[in-house]
Amino acid sequence: MRVLVTGAAGFIGAAVSERLLARGDEVLGFDSLNEYYDVSLKHARLARLSPAAGFTFLQGNVADRVSLDRACAGFRPERIVHLAAQAGVRYSLTDPHAYGEANLVGFLNVLEACRHNDVAHLVYASSSSVYGADSQAPFSEQVTVDHPVSLYAATKKANELMAHAYSHLFKLPTTGLRFFTVYGPWGRPDMALFLFTRAILEGQPIDVFNGGDLVRDFTYVDDVVEGVVRVLDRPPEVDALERQVPYAVFNIGNGQPTPLMDYIAALEASLGLQAGKRFLPMQPGDVPLTSADTTALDRWVGYQPNTPVREGVAKFVEWYRAYYGV
Repeated sequence: MRVLVTGAAGFIGAAVSERLLARGDEVLGFDSLNEYYDVSLKHARLARLSPAAGFTFLQGNVADRVSLDRACAGFRPERIVHLAAQAGVRYSLTDPHAYGEANLVGFLNVLEACRHNDVAHLVYASSSSVYGADSQAPFSEQVTVDHPVSLYAATKKANELMAHAYSHLFKLPTTGLRFFTVYGPWGRPDMALFLFTRAILEGQPIDVFNGGDLVRDFTYVDDVVEGVVRVLDRPPEVDALERQVPYAVFNIGNGQPTPLMDYIAALEASLGLQAGKRFLPMQPGDVPLTSADTTALDRWVGYQPNTPVREGVAKFVEWYRAYYGV
């Protein structure tokens, strides 16, 4: 199967690409390699993929319609996994236009590419952030999510609405995946686990927001990849989902919310070091709790995450020490 993976140099994109290549798929990786975080880490991820016979990489921006159309015309993807986006809740307060370009214009270009290239299934990244601050735990896909508390969340909800329109108008099968706090080896440097690990090893205090009173549904990257690939292989069916269009949205989380202080304790145990903690107020755009109800995804593809937080954190620390030589 020919699969176009946007954001292929990113954390989840590289991991998904690796899994697809391992099972024999042909993968075209498409990524802008922007400087939102350390580009050398992105190159290092790509270096792991490049030796695979079925992998080709093309640098390009999904917000650039011409380059994306050329990529699709040459590769003729059968399916697309769209993971390219401007990530991060907090950065949306600093550079909102980056989110409009990457997450809105870019997503429209991907939808159009699917429409004009007879793509059989589009799987795209949504986010747990669409639930805002008022949802009852565990968060279910059945609840209305019309009150985002960050621009990033608003763009992800917009993606779901745009996908529904294309599923309705053009019978394009689309599946959105609401990711819940993905972590693990080769992760993003702007995420808490990366920031905490670096600070602790450098003897610096870590910033703990909302006085530490935060709960997250931390989801290990391998569990996420398993869910993405299973979903990719099963496009939404109108009758099976009891809907009039081939459209679906699923949570993809661990289903076991963990207090932030327990997460930090797991990191301290793996490092063998105690963290100095600087307790701070809640940050704008943040939420106190995320909690995934993954019942629907389990029913659809048999999704069963099985990596405990302590085990996942230990694997990250092992990778971090090896990669940075510390």
